[in-house]
Amino acid sequence: MQDLGRMGFSEAQGDLLDVATVFCRDKSPISKVRALMTDDRGHDPAVWKEVAELGWLGIAIPEAFGGAGLGLAEAVPVMEQMGRAMMALPFATTTLAAQAILAGGTSAQQQAWLPKLATGTIGTLALTEAGGDWDLSAITCGAQAQADGRIALSGEKRLVEHAADAAVIVASVLWQGRPTLALITAGDLPDGALRRETVIDETRRSYALTLDGIVLAADALTDLDRADTALKSLELAANLLSTAEMCGGTQAVIDYTIDYLKTRKQFGQPIGAYQAVKHPVVEAYVRYEQARSHLYAAANCIAEQGTGEIAVRMAKATADSVFSFASDRAIQFHGGFGFTYDCDAQLYRRRAIWHAAQTGDALYHRRKLADLLL
Repeated sequence: MQDLGRMGFSEAQGDLLDVATVFCRDKSPISKVRALMTDDRGHDPAVWKEVAELGWLGIAIPEAFGGAGLGLAEAVPVMEQMGRAMMALPFATTTLAAQAILAGGTSAQQQAWLPKLATGTIGTLALTEAGGDWDLSAITCGAQAQADGRIALSGEKRLVEHAADAAVIVASVLWQGRPTLALITAGDLPDGALRRETVIDETRRSYALTLDGIVLAADALTDLDRADTALKSLELAANLLSTAEMCGGTQAVIDYTIDYLKTRKQFGQPIGAYQAVKHPVVEAYVRYEQARSHLYAAANCIAEQGTGEIAVRMAKATADSVFSFASDRAIQFHGGFGFTYDCDAQLYRRRAIWHAAQTGDALYHRRKLADLLL
């Protein structure tokens, strides 16, 4: 049975939560979120610089590489508040790129990249292919040795966030018939390698990455013997941060809905007074609290073999369900306005769909849980 004491906040998590709540609220009002939706970069470089100066990018990076020496558990409250404010920053992608290099990179790769990622250099992952398989080991993109000792890549990756701004892209490829990770720098990309994608969540910046024509030095591949472990840990880390962002988004859309229900009147009283409206909002809030409890329980045990995977998958399944439900109810309760582009409820619904498509929806994780628990 999960130790209930571990489901609360650590002192570090609490401190980060307090600071992140104020920072994200002040730096990412909904007016700015909407303005950045039409910006080519999709995020504010000045705010990104402030995030780096706060040390948040080094939270889960060891002190030996210039980080804070904490862990993903401490990155969760920051990610949660970014999700609450719909803050569009490459925080998750950079954090995950660092985790990939930590889990599978060589000593030289760690020395070269981790200090940079900890201080503001943007990184990202290229793990998804055209089939959209959530099994990260289902790889068709390849890497072949050339006569000159360099490595030629082939294939195409999809849904690579912030690729145009990333200094390093960690891509999964097959090398000698086995999955591994390749570190692709911005300088390795030929013209036309990146193609902007149109995605459901307009606050994201997503790209297709053509690997054909990319040739890397031999030392650009990570440790082959650690690749399987790295991919498994990456899946859990990505789901944990995704869950955190969804929990923050769920809190925000519930607050947004309640504000409307208190002000919109019908037949002389606020529509929030009617049971047909009140009960679904209460249900959304109760399920949100459950999801958030799962989130912090998973954050505090993600490194434990077996238990960590179960906790993360439970958290993702719960958060996916409630974020979808709460954002859908928000649209419905706003009536005809809820179906327009000007209503902010649709921004949260789009983000819920995005997260479900990225690292597995609720049904997928429940099926995985069935195999783990039965």
